[in-house]
Amino acid sequence: CKKDMEISTLNLGLCTGMGALLAGAGTKGKRAAMPNSRFLLHRTGMDQPFQGQASDIGLEVANMKKMNDRVEMELAKMTGQTIARIQQDMKRDFYLSSDEAVQYGLIDKVLLPSPSKRTAQGTVDLGAFGGENEQRYQNKENTGGWGAQQTEKKKDGKDDYEGPKISH
Repeated sequence: CKKDMEISTLNLGLCTGMGALLAGAGTKGKRAAMPNSRFLLHRTGMDQPFQGQASDIGLEVANMKKMNDRVEMELAKMTGQTIARIQQDMKRDFYLSSDEAVQYGLIDKVLLPSPSKRTAQGTVDLGAFGGENEQRYQNKENTGGWGAQQTEKKKDGKDDYEGPKISH
């Protein structure tokens, strides 16, 4: 990856494990989340107990510790937190709201609708949703989507639908 490449990240809901790490790995100033988003930071663990020779189990545990140490180091770089703090926080599942993630340094901002779109400031214009023949969204003509290409039934009650038109 080039050093001058900017990467924007956005958490829309719940980022866990590697998703939380990736959300924080974006370019500083371009890492964001929606107001109700959450993050879960945790150490990699064992889903199932390892089986086999003691030397094989030792290799798996050593590899897992190495990967957890690397994740902690990267989180320390991203967030500005000390490795000791990150280790303490990640002893158990560590949940953060979007506002807490900003304070922790994992992301930079929480996206909020502009004041003109907030319902607290008044009503939001969602357009007119009329009858079957008139479907509009935000007062724009319906140019696509469901209902835009509906056909009428013939007078004999049979549908005149011929399928999609394919241009050659």
